[in-house]
Amino acid sequence: MYTNVSKGVLAKSKDLIAAFGTDDQTKICIEILEKGELLVAGKEREAQLSSQFRDIATIVMQKIVNPKTKRPYTISMIERLMHEIHFAVDPHSNSKKQALDVIRELQKHYPIKRSPMRLRITIPQQNFSSLLEKLNAWDADIVSKE
Repeated sequence: MYTNVSKGVLAKSKDLIAAFGTDDQTKICIEILEKGELLVAGKEREAQLSSQFRDIATIVMQKIVNPKTKRPYTISMIERLMHEIHFAVDPHSNSKKQALDVIRELQKHYPIKRSPMRLRITIPQQNFSSLLEKLNAWDADIVSKE
């Protein structure tokens, strides 16, 4: 059984009883008007989800690059792509796990690539040529030699 609370929002009677202790629409409306807590809680939840969405986008931005330019995408571009794949934040799951899921999903639809691992290696000069051979075999980019 569903009860229309307001503006077309449907709720199950058992959910109303759990939340308000009654499924009497009049009593519920009066309680909402008196306390005004649902609106505040809704805004707080929306702010939390928006913040978590931004956190996830930031993590994604740090972990991917444009394969043509080898430069990171901007945060606004990542957020736009997340909206386009209809990503929805799960407030009960951590942001890093969700960011990795977003990366996998984005790779299915857009030309993105995981950022390459960056290493700083200090080795004796006599071992340099053998290391260079191995790095070349892995298609590694050497940023600088000091």
